[in-house]
Amino acid sequence: MNDKLTTKPKILLIYTGGTIGMVKDYKTNALKAFNFEKILEKIPELNQLNCSIETISFEEPIDSSNMNTQYYVLLAEIIENNYANFDGFVVLSGSDTMSYTSSAISFMLENLQKPVIFTGSQLPIGDLRTDAKENLITSIEIASTWENGKPVITEVGLYFEYKLYRANRTTKLNAEQFEAFASLNYTPLAESGVHLHIHKHSLLDRPEENLIVRKKLNTNIVILKLFPGITKEVIKQILSTPNLEGVILETYGAGNANTEDWFVSLLANAIQKGVHIVNVTQCVGGSVILGHYETSIHLRDIGVINGKDITTESAVAKLMYLLGVGLSKEEFKHYFEHSLRGEMTIF
Repeated sequence: MNDKLTTKPKILLIYTGGTIGMVKDYKTNALKAFNFEKILEKIPELNQLNCSIETISFEEPIDSSNMNTQYYVLLAEIIENNYANFDGFVVLSGSDTMSYTSSAISFMLENLQKPVIFTGSQLPIGDLRTDAKENLITSIEIASTWENGKPVITEVGLYFEYKLYRANRTTKLNAEQFEAFASLNYTPLAESGVHLHIHKHSLLDRPEENLIVRKKLNTNIVILKLFPGITKEVIKQILSTPNLEGVILETYGAGNANTEDWFVSLLANAIQKGVHIVNVTQCVGGSVILGHYETSIHLRDIGVINGKDITTESAVAKLMYLLGVGLSKEEFKHYFEHSLRGEMTIF
């Protein structure tokens, strides 16, 4: 008999920092991090889950505002080094940059065959009205869900307030509500109510190849958000940034932008110099459709890359990832405009 049918899943809980790992000192009312090795004492309900849980923490837990690519690599290496010994991973981090971090990890972990679920909370785990317990308990339950001895989820997800999303489809929309995240262009992978419903038709297919961890990320990129009145001098200065290799151009609506000659010329010159420019809509939902309106035909004609319905957070991660691979101009455009980890819809 397959051992996986008779043993409990092993879940590694990785704490990077953030509100979810804080408790209140009732003498001072100050928040402080608690020892995650004592997590079963803090949340005894975890003992009811059909899995075994071990924990590991960053040596110095960080606020998510300080998250950067060095921490992405550290997190990816923790998963890589423990990949053979665990059946799933739950990553606890601050919510402010969680969409950026989880999107990056989705690209870094190629051929992922196990769940990596990000979660966090809006209130500390020791707060009376905290959302931390439900988010954590359900994330672990999702990560330990098996079918025929294999994990049901084999991708990077983000769980918050009763919904599991594909991580690289998410955006944080609210700084105060428990329902902090949304995935406007892709349905939830799972929903938690009286029962846990996993929408299997929405999941990525299980890959056959072995895990590859991509650790080379290129940060020579910038986000250029258009607005009415943006000046030639500002755009020229941004595109003249030393060592610039990639630009996420946040355009209006379905990918529309200024049609003035100076604007088109600045973008065209940057592209000729080897800078990859990706068109991403400023809207939280919907897609870039290059050429749909006259105000985007010029972008298509000069070689701007179509970001389709990718989020800005995911575009940042994908741009860093593809720049780190070392591709020709044509290859780069091809791979960016195709879905690699379920991050965009191919029309």
